[in-house]
Amino acid sequence: MFRVTQFMKAVAEPESVRPLRQPKGPVVIWNLIRRCNLCCKHCYSISADTDFPGELSTQQVYETLDDLKSFHVPALILSGGEPLLRPDIYEISKRAKDLGFYIGLSTNGTLIDENNIDKLAATGFDYLGISIDGIGETHDKFRQMEGAFDKSMHAIKLCQERGIKVGLRFTLTQDNAVELPNILKLVDEHKIDKFYLSHLNYAGRGNKNRGDDVVHQMTKRSMDFIFDEAWNRLGTEREIEFVTGNNDADGVYFLQWVAKNKPELKAFIHERLTQWGGNSTGKNVANIDNLGEVHPDTFWWNYKLGNVKDRKFSDIWLDTSDPLMAGFKQVERPLKGRCGLCSFKNICGGNTRVRAYQLTGDAWQEDPACYLTDEELGIQNNAERVQVVPYPKGKKKKQAASV
Repeated sequence: MFRVTQFMKAVAEPESVRPLRQPKGPVVIWNLIRRCNLCCKHCYSISADTDFPGELSTQQVYETLDDLKSFHVPALILSGGEPLLRPDIYEISKRAKDLGFYIGLSTNGTLIDENNIDKLAATGFDYLGISIDGIGETHDKFRQMEGAFDKSMHAIKLCQERGIKVGLRFTLTQDNAVELPNILKLVDEHKIDKFYLSHLNYAGRGNKNRGDDVVHQMTKRSMDFIFDEAWNRLGTEREIEFVTGNNDADGVYFLQWVAKNKPELKAFIHERLTQWGGNSTGKNVANIDNLGEVHPDTFWWNYKLGNVKDRKFSDIWLDTSDPLMAGFKQVERPLKGRCGLCSFKNICGGNTRVRAYQLTGDAWQEDPACYLTDEELGIQNNAERVQVVPYPKGKKKKQAASV
């Protein structure tokens, strides 16, 4: 996750910047349920409107919460499927809140109405994120449900009326990139305080639809738009929190923005970005799925590290006998191809490894969604570049290559 507005403020007021601190434990994104009332094109969990057997019981969730707390996990993002379909979601959330976690809820918003908004507000969520994929019909097509857009926007209104901090998430694809300016107008119209731009990731339905990923130049144009919006809004009435995710090359591209607009601060921001370190998969971000399986992050559902039914999360997360986790936790990851040759890998951390894995079967190959050129990345001798060979269709992937 790249906190655009936070870094913009560092540019605007460098003297007020405090050192970045590494959290003691990872943020855990927890898919409490796989069932969902929608069937979205880019769903990483390939959810459906049906019950999935073997999901964690309430008691198993409580036991895991206690372990996460003792392991210094600072924040939980409760997700699905659609988490509001889980009957005990309010009890689980309340218990987590009482334990002192920062609690976010990731929802499509269509199930939030006058019948449950007061109960939702009483639970004490710190943040509620609702995904919007376009205006009106565009969103409905992505979500494959007529009226989904109106229901989600109504949910935002209800949350704001009850004092719940709510943000809007937008997954950028070739089908909806043109609507990005209108999405920002929507954010302003509804006085939404946070906007999260997610790049498309190759996992679940997102992998099956990766042909819809925006071309690199379109990604750059979208990021230019986000950077300009974030900068121009600083100190204004509509200074909103801009965040991007699933493409840590955004940090490197931001450094280029600084070099162009505030060249005297390039060295300072470069150091700041290096402290950030880019991709946090397997280090500061973790995932637990509906069955209790632990994954390096939410897009690694095809790679299991262990199950909280059998072992504590804390034990699973610290186990570096797994080659993928050992690689994630290395100070410098064993990157190949352009990522291995890149001059800025200490900023982006090798970007999103799951895309390389989905494409080649090798988790350490270059990320195909890096939208920067060799020249921009300081790659001068591409002769050492390892040729990327697409993974054969229909052939079962092995677990990620050994470090």
